[in-house]
Amino acid sequence: MSYAAQLFDQMSEPNSFVWNTLIRGFQQNHSPKYTLYYFDQMRVNNVQPDRFTYPFTIRACSGLLEFAKGVSLHGQVVKIGVNFDVFVGTSLVDFYTAMGDLNMTKRVFEELPDKDEVTWYAMLSSYVNKFNDMGKARDLFEKIPCKDLVSWNTVIGGLVRDGRINEAMRFFYEMERVNLSPDDVTLTSLLSACAQAGALEIGKWLHSYIDRRCSELNAVIGTALVDMYCKCGDLGSAVDVFNKMSERDVVAWSAMIMGSSMNGQSRTALNFFYRMKDESERPNDATILGVLCACVHAGLVDEGKKCFYGMSEEFGLTPKLEHYGCMVDLLGRAGLLDEAYSLIQSMPYAPHTGAWGALLGACKIHRNVELAEKAIEHLIQLDLEDGGYLAIMSNIYANAGRWEDVSKVRKLMKEKGIGKSRGISSIEVNGVIHEFGVQEKKHLQAREIYDMIDEIYRRLKRAGHVASTREVFFDVEEEEKEKALFFHSEKMAVAFGLIATDKTTIIRVVKNLRICPDCHAAMKLISASFEREIVIRDRHRFHHFKNGVCSCRDYW
Repeated sequence: MSYAAQLFDQMSEPNSFVWNTLIRGFQQNHSPKYTLYYFDQMRVNNVQPDRFTYPFTIRACSGLLEFAKGVSLHGQVVKIGVNFDVFVGTSLVDFYTAMGDLNMTKRVFEELPDKDEVTWYAMLSSYVNKFNDMGKARDLFEKIPCKDLVSWNTVIGGLVRDGRINEAMRFFYEMERVNLSPDDVTLTSLLSACAQAGALEIGKWLHSYIDRRCSELNAVIGTALVDMYCKCGDLGSAVDVFNKMSERDVVAWSAMIMGSSMNGQSRTALNFFYRMKDESERPNDATILGVLCACVHAGLVDEGKKCFYGMSEEFGLTPKLEHYGCMVDLLGRAGLLDEAYSLIQSMPYAPHTGAWGALLGACKIHRNVELAEKAIEHLIQLDLEDGGYLAIMSNIYANAGRWEDVSKVRKLMKEKGIGKSRGISSIEVNGVIHEFGVQEKKHLQAREIYDMIDEIYRRLKRAGHVASTREVFFDVEEEEKEKALFFHSEKMAVAFGLIATDKTTIIRVVKNLRICPDCHAAMKLISASFEREIVIRDRHRFHHFKNGVCSCRDYW
């Protein structure tokens, strides 16, 4: 564009067509400042902008977030009577969307007498991506006269982002009904939704759909399938997909390594890492993070140190905050609390919540109140909005029998309006996602679920289970603590799984929080007593329970 500008400067009296060509060129080459500069020069030289000029200058204002300038341009297009031009109008829709002004976005859109596909998409994208109003987005989608694949993908992507996988799948089925073939964007969005929700059955159906239509897996779809299977706890299927991929990039390798790590197969993760290096695929930051997570989950301190301290020399990678956080977690879980604390103090960056949170979690495991108090002090300064850290500190005090300090923490949480995150567990049965909270009573089969909870309770008692009430930090009677534990969301979901699926089906549950020690101990006994395999994905990792044993080997 610099050469084009030089040629332009040599012209004596360029007309509007030439001005528009230069302005368009700068905008298309991502130089919005020059777009506006030459627009101003155009007016200084008494050349009248027209309907071909304004779309690019208005978009330049969107990119630069120049609100006042954009509003001024809006006034100009109204004055010269081109505000109803479809290209000008669409650029104004984009502008007010970028400014976060929903009312003006809607007003401009509704006043346009003629709308093309780009205009409809601009408004749809505004609802989905800027204002996060899927209700309005769906209403608008129904009004679009010619729905193209981009519009379908936009709505599906928005529903996926909101965790509404059942609705997203209904849109996908409707696409099929109108004979519109999905593309990689559609399929990766839906596979991502399955991964988030742990919806393995839907994910398997999508996999079979892909197999029927594709002769071989490309890197994008293959990686999405690997990620989906890993996050649904089906590592075997993930490995099968990975091995069948004709092309594997660093993203695919990283997904396989992290997925193996999440599922408690740390040695498998490391073997994939070694295989990756043997095949001369260069790891990136995400790859190293997956390796470190594998070391964390298995307590492989030496391997973790070797990877962390060697990533700069061997791969030319500089450890990021998340790598330091993993190392603190690795050292802390292994009981090396002083070394973990020293690492935080020696970080070249300001320590983040991940590092201090990992140290706090380690202090809970090893019951180090003094160091926990140092960690929580920093966490309060960094992120007071997260009640999870204060809840952990309450548990640490409760475990030490310091009920007065528990009360102080709870008072602080109340004063700041901070609450502990509500535990939610979900389970997929026959392609439908069922969600459960603590003491869930709204489910249609609530009575049967509570009957099953009673049966579980009786069997656990016969097996000698003693509730781990140290996690309940209220100063109440042991019986009340035990009762509070027994209706945790993951137990409710598993109880539903026991009554809603046959004995050959693996019960798969996804929980938004970390599984508590009592639920972990109970799940081992439930898997043995009912002869069922249970897979629980919490916010950190998977726990595969079978025959009374967990894949984590109680190191978590």
